[in-house]
Amino acid sequence: MSHLVLFEQKQVRRVWHGEAWWFVIVDIVAALTDSANPAGYLKDMRRRDASLGAVFKGGGQIAPPLTLKVETEGGSQKILCWHTPGILRLIQSIPSPKAEPFKRWLAQVGYERLQEIENPEIAARRMKEIYRLKGYSGAWIEKRMRGIAVRDELTDEWKKRGVKEDRDYAILTAEISKATFGMTPSEYREHKALDRPTDNLRDHMTDLELIFTMLGEASTTEIARNTDAQGFPQNKVAARQGGKIAGNARRELETKSGRRVSTRENFKELTESQRRLREKTKGDTP
Repeated sequence: MSHLVLFEQKQVRRVWHGEAWWFVIVDIVAALTDSANPAGYLKDMRRRDASLGAVFKGGGQIAPPLTLKVETEGGSQKILCWHTPGILRLIQSIPSPKAEPFKRWLAQVGYERLQEIENPEIAARRMKEIYRLKGYSGAWIEKRMRGIAVRDELTDEWKKRGVKEDRDYAILTAEISKATFGMTPSEYREHKALDRPTDNLRDHMTDLELIFTMLGEASTTEIARNTDAQGFPQNKVAARQGGKIAGNARRELETKSGRRVSTRENFKELTESQRRLREKTKGDTP
């Protein structure tokens, strides 16, 4: 739960590797530049700054970036990351007034990691604080945190049952999502108009969407465990069955309530709706 940090309301993914934090480079570029296309911005930087390009290829005094496994929607993916010395070199090529605050932020992140090693509960508390600062409600945060725990339990079960490849995790997750919502995670992202690589689908879900996501994954864990599913093919069957349980429950709720669970709302729209509701509530108060 400590693979995310926040810099000035911008989410930055990270992974602990070689006794140090390694940060997703495109997330850093997005945080410092507000670019809508951080990958393109990074490519232009490397072309303009020959020395930076050389460092990326291993021609400098610091270790070059590495492609590491980072937790993303649908499981872990291999993404280009860099450690703190590399990120400090990177920001030399970014003309941003945020550079100095970002350096202080990097130092604080390193210190917090030492605290988290001593007491893992600190990481969970910090994750809640990140979501709170981004404007999420307390009830939503509790569901999101519970969803993370359910997801971790599922991936741990997959590991025990011989599902090793990250690509397999993504396929199994897509099976659960398709059976639960009628959409794979990539289709769901399109449904919600999430086009930035740093946008996490589950961070843009409503409370009900999170609940049915948890139901699908928790059901899959239970089925895989009780049927002793082994290897990818058997766990794929369990994933479809677990998702089907959540999908049936979703459809029944939609029939009774007359409203669809899957919504096109994303986080910005959700927080705007919450703001309007708060203002209306204040106006209705005598």
